[in-house]
Amino acid sequence: MTFLYFFTIAIFMFVCLLLCSVILMQESKSSGLGASFGGESRESLFGTGTAEVLKKFTGWLAFVFLFGCILLSLWTSVLGRATAQTSALAVEQMSAPEQD
Repeated sequence: MTFLYFFTIAIFMFVCLLLCSVILMQESKSSGLGASFGGESRESLFGTGTAEVLKKFTGWLAFVFLFGCILLSLWTSVLGRATAQTSALAVEQMSAPEQD
């Protein structure tokens, strides 16, 4: 269970980095990242037809990001409650008087 949890966090971090890079690749109203790679301010980083593709891809990545936030938030709270319950049971068992 913990492997799956941390694997999901790793995938979420990859989605975060991918979302940031896709947003920076998009054409902006000013120079943007495309000008950093030698292009003009009017050109996109990968050509002229990529603006719509990047916008759609950004939308899907944003949806996956928000879904991942909600999923990991709920999963973390469930894991926290389970840990609190097991530690409360352990304390209760330790403090109970032994009966012979």
